[in-house]
Amino acid sequence: MSAEPASNGHEHTTQRVRLVKSSNRTKRGSSAQIIALPEGYRPTEGEPFMSERHKIYFRNKLVAWKEEIVRQNRETLHLLHEDSAQHADFADRATSETDRALELRARDRQRKLISKIDAALARIEDGSYGYCEETGEPIGLRRLDARPIATLSLEAQERHERRERVYRED
Repeated sequence: MSAEPASNGHEHTTQRVRLVKSSNRTKRGSSAQIIALPEGYRPTEGEPFMSERHKIYFRNKLVAWKEEIVRQNRETLHLLHEDSAQHADFADRATSETDRALELRARDRQRKLISKIDAALARIEDGSYGYCEETGEPIGLRRLDARPIATLSLEAQERHERRERVYRED
């Protein structure tokens, strides 16, 4: 982190974040760039919707989330590989197998989540991020902050869930 003088003479801290842009991939890997945002920055309604700062904020959030999932998956695979011990007791073996199955199921869900994160990063790049796929209206910043992979506004999501409930009950 570095301190930079603000326009009012006071210093403010900026946070340097490593970004991997998926759209600039080369045969050698991916390009990275440093993006600075004020420390503790959160998008506000007072800024233009999906301004460059908003895009940087959500891109950083999505990249960090993806890196955390990948790290957890590596740890899980490492632990599952190490924990291949045979249990003499059938109850211990069943418990171990159940735990492994649950862990693998959770990791599979996270693998699917990675594809949604990648899709959200692609939407940031093409300029469609933050807008409802159904109505074209902006998705609220609070909703995006809570669920950065959201593709529907709160109202559209509620309609979708109501329709899903009606058809599921039939």
